[in-house]
Amino acid sequence: MKQAALRPESYTKKVALVLQGGGALGSYQAGVYEALASSDYKPDWVAGISIGAINAALIAGNSPEMRVEKLREFWRTITTSAIWPVRISDLVNGAGLPFDLGKQISAMHALMFGQSNFFAPRKLADWWFGHTPTSYYDTSSLKSTLERLVDFDRINSREIRFSVGAVNVRTGNFAYFDNAETEIRPEHVLASGALPPGFPSVEIDGEHYWDGGLVSNTPLQYVIEYYPRRSHLVFQVDLFPARGTLPGNLNEVTERDKDIRYSSRTRAGTDTLRQLHDLRHSINMLWERLPDDLRTGPEAALLDKFRCVTTMDIVQVIYRPEHALGQSKDYEFDRPTMETRWAQGLSDAQETIMAAPWLEPMPPELGARTFDVRAKGPIGDTSKN
Repeated sequence: MKQAALRPESYTKKVALVLQGGGALGSYQAGVYEALASSDYKPDWVAGISIGAINAALIAGNSPEMRVEKLREFWRTITTSAIWPVRISDLVNGAGLPFDLGKQISAMHALMFGQSNFFAPRKLADWWFGHTPTSYYDTSSLKSTLERLVDFDRINSREIRFSVGAVNVRTGNFAYFDNAETEIRPEHVLASGALPPGFPSVEIDGEHYWDGGLVSNTPLQYVIEYYPRRSHLVFQVDLFPARGTLPGNLNEVTERDKDIRYSSRTRAGTDTLRQLHDLRHSINMLWERLPDDLRTGPEAALLDKFRCVTTMDIVQVIYRPEHALGQSKDYEFDRPTMETRWAQGLSDAQETIMAAPWLEPMPPELGARTFDVRAKGPIGDTSKN
């Protein structure tokens, strides 16, 4: 394993790991965490949505020395087919057919039969006698998997900050379940990943919740805006790249459509938060120059409430596969594919940590910076992701 750059004592920002949704792509996040776990930038706070919430629970719900092992156990568990004794892609490749076809068959297997220890198609009886369920799959097996691999007492001990996002089905409002404020149960994690119409809503204290990705696929805003604020180094792991090649067929069109939909929201949110925090920082600098007689009145009170002295470093670690993976990439649970994604997440994060551009002095006029080491673009340029 590559030797990570040492963190100087002068760099005192808390570390947050922000994990978005992306289904089967989430093994990339596990690789990123493995790199952080062996560095001087171990997270103090993990926040996630959808598959990111599951990975976050596996991290926060285990002792530091067991976190990577439990992540690996989870991903090996859900990528082990309960039906096919031989990996489908091996059979297809052995017949001399394209490897991409093997991936498509593997994804079709997930759609038809579900994934062991994760989700399963509803029973035929659920559709009889005019009854129509509210989801195609049942996720009770995921609940059992979480209860086996995650120590929720440890999460609630607040050894590490833990937050997951979901959407209230009735009101449409976004909600965060945070162990700083709420006793976390498996239902909170399941709710964050309850993407309709595939998965059913999850009831929590009389309300029903769906996947937080319906509103925002990244919990970055919650981490940056949580009050009282403090300075953070945020590793934001993006599973959908903004840039890609021109599609050559309908399968690639659908993949690019999915990438653009998710990445554009993440980029827009990140850019807005960076600009907003710059504004808060500038207002604070201006406030310090105001004479006492201008620090009174309702206008001044608003400025005083809005200003902020904290600074944020937002590090983007983005999954950029070398070639098109197809529109089914987020529900293609082939184990070799999972391991490849994990390895890339590990490598990309190691490269980022080695570069450590956040150790450069923060310009006084900035409140927040963004970095994307692997884009090779200028600091703060989010257009190259």
